[in-house]
Amino acid sequence: MAPRKSAAAASRKKPAEKSGLNGGITEFDKATELKAYEEMLLIRRFEEKAGQLYGMGFIGGFCHLYIGQEAVVVGMQMALKDGDQVITGYRDHGHMLATGMEARGVMAELTGRRDGYSHGKGGSMHMFSKEKNFYGGHGIVGAQVSLGTGLAFANKYRGNDNVAVAYFGDGAANQGQVYESFNMAALWKLPVIYIVENNRYAMGTSTVRSSAQSNFSLRGNSFGIPGHQVDGMDVRAVHAAAVEAVAHGRAGKGPIILEMLTYRYRGHSMSDPAKYRSKDEVQKMRSEHDPIEQVKARILELKHASEDDLKAIDKKVRDVVADSADFAQNNPEPDVSELYTDIVL
Repeated sequence: MAPRKSAAAASRKKPAEKSGLNGGITEFDKATELKAYEEMLLIRRFEEKAGQLYGMGFIGGFCHLYIGQEAVVVGMQMALKDGDQVITGYRDHGHMLATGMEARGVMAELTGRRDGYSHGKGGSMHMFSKEKNFYGGHGIVGAQVSLGTGLAFANKYRGNDNVAVAYFGDGAANQGQVYESFNMAALWKLPVIYIVENNRYAMGTSTVRSSAQSNFSLRGNSFGIPGHQVDGMDVRAVHAAAVEAVAHGRAGKGPIILEMLTYRYRGHSMSDPAKYRSKDEVQKMRSEHDPIEQVKARILELKHASEDDLKAIDKKVRDVVADSADFAQNNPEPDVSELYTDIVL
């Protein structure tokens, strides 16, 4: 069964919550609900393990975890087809896993090993998979927005019906190249979906203190780009918005902006103690809006699975993540000759 929209499900939402595009959510059938649960759980457990390995010194440099934001990328990816491209910033591990990149290869890259996706030379912030149409992971704030616009330009030039999805955060939304990209995308009606993952704090400053217009869905107004706020903690709302945004792009109507109202539980990076927000605030989000717990509660309520079934899924996911960590720690570091490969002079 394909996912279907449900007015009854929409009515169960709290009035203050944002939903999907035009107010809809997608009511998932059993198989889709379980798929969303497992994929979000994989990202959560992978990021928890990455945090552990960082603390143990196996991961160096910067490491930005996606814990709390899993519904955004899973809901979006479920609406895409083969050939659609994804590009994002440096909080990118979840996006990689959602596109189907192997946990082993991602973890090996995080630890700088030979069989990582960038052969151990890119680390957390720079990994790619042409096979999965994942174009990075980019360390320069906002740079991926221009590159994602370029991917959409290539789609239009080639005459295919693929769309490009460019993810960026509320901090990157204030970068100048974002607006240059909006202008070009609107001018040429490029099939690009701009996803603002608004986790409220950028690198550590609340959006209400750093942005004159903190409703990021309105940022494309002067270019005629439609925008919508979406409950980024509800995978069904994300999926509903994604389906309509993808249809918008494939129909030749040009770019669209989706502001995903989401929340990260950890700091900006592993070196950030996140003292700019209270523990009570974080705990309130975890207890009332956690994207994985929402799905789990629905699965149990609708009797799609038992507690034991969900424990089995968790064990399966933990085994995959443990295997990726073991693989990464035992995989050799790249040979010194790799310093001279993959370089364009």
